[in-house]
Amino acid sequence: MPNPAPGFQRRPDHRIVVDPYMGTVTVRFGDTVIASSERALELREGSYPPVLYLPLEDIYLEHFEKSATTTHCPFKGDATYWSVRAHGAAAADVLWVYEEPYDEMTAIAGHGAFYPDKVRIDAAKP
Repeated sequence: MPNPAPGFQRRPDHRIVVDPYMGTVTVRFGDTVIASSERALELREGSYPPVLYLPLEDIYLEHFEKSATTTHCPFKGDATYWSVRAHGAAAADVLWVYEEPYDEMTAIAGHGAFYPDKVRIDAAKP
């Protein structure tokens, strides 16, 4: 069933580019590695800083619990949020996932992104 983004219908000039990230991305919460991937995607949107999206298979979900927080983007869809707990420390809503993104953003389906002010993201290119 088609699921077009209303944002692109209203603003067809808005650009979001998603490309493979050529390198390794490691995400840490404190001293704990909570994600590591060589299959990340880099999303670039307008004047925002690039965002790295990692496949959910490369995120160590045993450290996460889905929270009640959700947000809506007219270009990407509805995001769900996940909180992290590792080695006795915790932080709310460090990870977001567009579980069913709009048709134009299906490249990020099955991927999640992290807030860089809540975790440490090391992105190394070869």
